[in-house]
Amino acid sequence: MTVIRRARPADAAGIGRVYVESWRTTYPGLIPDDYLVGLSAEVLTARWHRQLVSGPDGDGVFVAVDGGSRGVVGFVTCGAQRSRLAGYEGEVYTLYLLDEVQGRGLGRRLMAAAAAELLGRGFASGLVWVLRDNPARWFYERLGGERLAEQTICLAHELLPEVAYGWRHLSQLTRLPANPPLE
Repeated sequence: MTVIRRARPADAAGIGRVYVESWRTTYPGLIPDDYLVGLSAEVLTARWHRQLVSGPDGDGVFVAVDGGSRGVVGFVTCGAQRSRLAGYEGEVYTLYLLDEVQGRGLGRRLMAAAAAELLGRGFASGLVWVLRDNPARWFYERLGGERLAEQTICLAHELLPEVAYGWRHLSQLTRLPANPPLE
């Protein structure tokens, strides 16, 4: 059984591992290989540990923890919107899952946790930015995200297009079924 809960400092290594593994399986062909190979779970673990130790006033961070030996298999982070798109207050900054657990409803459950966190902070609406060519961006469309905008970012010394998906009412995300019927 997989549990969704608020992240703790002890989860930093698992978050760092998921970050590296998910980037390496999701972004080949989108982000230069040398950048992906150079990602370090140790460096990311230290960064996440610092963020999680900073306390409850930081960004909302939630993990999906497998009851088996895998530990952290996914995570989501959220907080105040950073891009200043009018009409959207909160933002899901990251959502990453290991390949082997995708398609089990964990992404939906993590999005529901992020939406509840944002609502608890007084943000009624929210958005997420995703690389335009990310093959998993359909996930946000299936959750009812409305395509809002496109921008170019510099990542790994490359200019990459990303798109924003938004929800005017985050409450719709808190009621997501974990395993919807296949379409």
